[in-house]
Amino acid sequence: MPVFAYKASDRRGNVTEGTMDARERSLVVQALQQRQLFPLKVETYVPKKGLSLELSLKQLTERIRGRDVLEASQQLATLLEASVPLDKALAITIKTTNRERFRRVLENVRKSVQGGNSFADSLGKYPRIFSKLYVNMVRAGEQGGALESVMRRLVQFLESSQQMREHIISSMIYPLLLVFVGGAAVVILMMFVIPRFAQIFTDMGQALPLPTQILMSVSNGFQSYWWAILGGLIAVVVTARQALKNERTALSFDQFKLKVPVLGELLQKIEVARFARTLGTLVENGVPLIQALKIVKNVITNRVISEAMSRAAIDANGKGKKGKDIISSITKGKGISRPLTESGVFPELAVSMVTIGEESGQLETMLGKVA
Repeated sequence: MPVFAYKASDRRGNVTEGTMDARERSLVVQALQQRQLFPLKVETYVPKKGLSLELSLKQLTERIRGRDVLEASQQLATLLEASVPLDKALAITIKTTNRERFRRVLENVRKSVQGGNSFADSLGKYPRIFSKLYVNMVRAGEQGGALESVMRRLVQFLESSQQMREHIISSMIYPLLLVFVGGAAVVILMMFVIPRFAQIFTDMGQALPLPTQILMSVSNGFQSYWWAILGGLIAVVVTARQALKNERTALSFDQFKLKVPVLGELLQKIEVARFARTLGTLVENGVPLIQALKIVKNVITNRVISEAMSRAAIDANGKGKKGKDIISSITKGKGISRPLTESGVFPELAVSMVTIGEESGQLETMLGKVA
């Protein structure tokens, strides 16, 4: 029978840890709840085999991941839903956080809250860890007196974003692997296989066919000037990275990516899904639409779509048309669906669903369906 390790808290904030045999995770959660404990973490038990590095080295090299923020948010949501005060909920979460750097951040957040600052303002001091979306949702929850429900929705958003990120990474692994294997195969052919075939023809006293002569010339070039080829590739990569730091060049490159067959459509779907999910979550939790759109603009990674959020942008279809300023259009009272259409960067289906949501008063629901 599987063994699960758990961390749980009682109503006084005392944390207990242990292991439990159960057929599945949900049975462990039920057993803990029957003991009047609040499950903070339940995962498959893995026996520790000893530390291979000193703690100081681990603290030096570890980084705070999105998964760490997600797990801490899950614990906070669970504790707040159980009516545990925020200060005590933060104390419990700090105790159950494994990463030293993140633990110190949470301790500073707790001290800031104890000093009279709002939870949102305390989180806002760490913009590299807690995004603007995270901070603004927490602020909306505090102002509306529904922090526990907002934290739960925030957890759901982080989970869906994490799943989407993992799906994108997994879908890109196979093509990258093919490129790597293909490139390695070409190098091996040019450096080792073709020269041997050429030697066989020479030993037999036969003239090499023209295609083979061309391949031999290329192979000799690889063998004699591999260092120049490698240096050229490195120079191209460095030059491209520097060029992409220029806004106009980066905008043109993002526009080019949207026009690439298959890849462009995939990138557009990813960005539209990110836009819809983020905007829907913010609006649902009481963040004003204009403020939410400004936050969403920073979430979008493709500059063509991002620029359409705040100023005239080049048409993503490459026709050179000027898009409309979505945020200023909404500020003038045009609603959201019409500016989305005029921007020229959003698919018709997505715009139609947003229009239906806006007309029916269920904008956040339809944005969720678009995502």
